[in-house]
Parts: sequence; structure tokens; C-alpha cells
Amino acid sequence: MRNLVVVGASLAGLRAVEGARKAGFDGRITLVGAEEHLPYDRPPLSKSYLDDAVPEATIFRSEEVLRDELDVDLKLGTPATGLNTVTKELRLAESSLPYDALVIATGATARTLPSDLTGVHTLRTLDDAIAVRAALDAGARTVVIGAGFIGSEVASGARKRGVDVTVVEALPTPLARAVGEVMGSACAALHLRNGTDLRCGVGVAALEGAGQVKRVVLTDGTTIDADLVVVGIGAVPATGWLEDSGLRLDNGVVCDEYLFTGADGVYAAGDVARWQNPLFDRPMRLEHWTSAAEQGAAAARNALDAESAKPYSTVPYFWSDWYDSRIQFVGVPATDEIRVVEGDPEAGGRMAALYREGDRLAGALAVNGQNVIMKYRGLIMKRTSWTDALAFAERRKAA
Repeated sequence: MRNLVVVGASLAGLRAVEGARKAGFDGRITLVGAEEHLPYDRPPLSKSYLDDAVPEATIFRSEEVLRDELDVDLKLGTPATGLNTVTKELRLAESSLPYDALVIATGATARTLPSDLTGVHTLRTLDDAIAVRAALDAGARTVVIGAGFIGSEVASGARKRGVDVTVVEALPTPLARAVGEVMGSACAALHLRNGTDLRCGVGVAALEGAGQVKRVVLTDGTTIDADLVVVGIGAVPATGWLEDSGLRLDNGVVCDEYLFTGADGVYAAGDVARWQNPLFDRPMRLEHWTSAAEQGAAAARNALDAESAKPYSTVPYFWSDWYDSRIQFVGVPATDEIRVVEGDPEAGGRMAALYREGDRLAGALAVNGQNVIMKYRGLIMKRTSWTDALAFAERRKAA
């Protein structure tokens, strides 16, 4: 095998390149990216990039490292337009690339609202972050649509500048689907404690303005003046270019436990991959930094040596920084039972909650619990019973 093509100059794409070289692959590697930018880190775009007085560069590797040390042929600003799995060719706008092995790592794209007004942004790319930061620095009256993790981080960045911000959330309780109603309410309280105007259970009827956005009209008839609107209503896997490929697409590129798509030599990784997670015995598509990094390397190794392929399993992990608090979650938000084992959701501050699925620990959430969350992740990896997990939590409280 002499030719590996990686589609998507993302974290997963970069780790695929690095993983291939680390595994000893000395053939040709081509990295194809839709954006002009070198691979960069996305989580800081809504965190430190908005918060720090002088934002640090988010680029992972310099062009010299990619070209000279990793010996990668870079094709940036070149979106993929199609895939022929029979002839093993990746189609680009004006050419095609043959491959022996292919890793799909095209990530996800932010959901948007219909609007051609300036001042309306999503926050998914580096260019998005540059525009949002400039508007916040200018003191823009800010409305965030969606009280999920990205939207809440934007609100936090606004308040740290003393900028007035309103967060509009269609659900009665923010993050109810992600962490449950009790802990969703506890997280939402961070907005209120930090002077953010949070409006739940109401949608957006229209964005108004003459060229530049000036106001947001809500479904209850109220209006909010705005110079900046940030839309944080989730993302969808970037699979449009694969519609005619013959690959199975269902909330992402469907893969088995080896990240294999079923087409010869084609594997997927990161936000675009919906793979069978053996640890939980179910398909998952994760938009998390940790899994993207791990999957990229795993997909490349398996693609280059399918006979020795290893299944990829993980305990999902993500974090989010709101104001002066860090929210961390491991596992899955099982709904058989959610039990608060540390702190008081009504009082705020440090908290921890455990999530039960059947008779096992399936998830854990911590607010300002950086010293414990990975211990719970380890328990989930070991398939710890619910009883033993609660006993562990009790011992921690007694210590």
C-alpha cells in the first residue's frame, strides 16, 4: 500500500496523518482540506480565543512540519466533491486523487438560520471566531441563539468583557437532552449568576435589520436589540459530498467497531463518523476533541493494516468553560437514574452527578470537579456497577 489520502484537515485528519507515520507508513500521504487554514484546534475558538486578552494561535503544526517532517502533500482550500469507491478516486472540484486507503475526517458543519444579514454568525471555524471576537471587542449588543455548550461559552466571553448578552433557548431547560433536566438547570443557573439574560422555552421568529442585523424577534412577540447574533443550535455531519458514494449515511458515515465503512480501504473518524462503540454496544457519533484525536489515529492504522485492525472503544468525554466554572462530562447521559452525589444544584459551586443505565454506571458530570471526573471515567471503562459507583462516591465524601 503506497497511497493514503485523508479528507479533512481537522484534528482527526491530522491525527490520521501522524498515526500513519508513527505506525511506520512510508508511502505517500495527501491531506485534503476545504479551508485555507492549516489544521487548527477548534475548542479554544469558543473558549480561550474569545476570553484571553491576546488569543494564542490555534494551529497544531506549522506547514514546515507537515511538509518536511511528516512528508505530507497538502491540498488546502480544496473541498472534496465526491467519492468513487469502485475506482478508488476522491473527486475534487477540478481533479481527482487516487487512493489505496482513505480516511474520511470532514467533521461537521454548524446549523444556521435563514438570514443574509451581516452580524449573524455561527462559531465553528477560525474565521467565525475572528469575526465574533471583533464584534465582542467592539461592545456589540449580543444575542446568542441556543443555550448549549458553544452558545454558553460565547455568552461567557461576552460577559467577561462587560457586554450585555441575551441567550435564547427553545427548550424549557437548557441541555436537558445532554445532561438531564436537574443538571441542565444547575448549569443554566451559571448564566443568571453572571448577569446573562437567559430566556428559555421561546424560539426565534425572525432576524431583522437593513443589511446589518438590528433586532431578534421571538416567537412570543418580544424583540431584542442586537448588533451581533451568534447561532449555536448544533451541527450536522459533513456528508453532503458523499451522497453518491454508495457509503451508508445515517447521521454520519456509518462504520463498524473498526471505523471501517464497508468500502474497500475507506475508514472514517471524528465528528463525521457514526461507529459501533463496543463499550456501550451501540452506534455513536461524537463531536468531542478526545474521540476525534483517538479515532483519527485508529482509523489510519486500521486502514493501512486491515488484517491487524483493532476495534475502537471509548468512554466519551467533553468539557466546557462557562464564566469561572468548568463543566465536564464522561460517558452517556443515561436516564434510568441521575443522582447528585456531591454539592447542591440549587446552591451552585462544585457539583457531581452520576448517571445509571440498568445496573451499571454509564455517565458522570462534574462542575469544578477536575480532580474526580477522570476517576469516574475509569469506573465507566471498567463497567463498574451502580452500587459500587455510589459506594465510591460515598467514600470520597467521607475522605
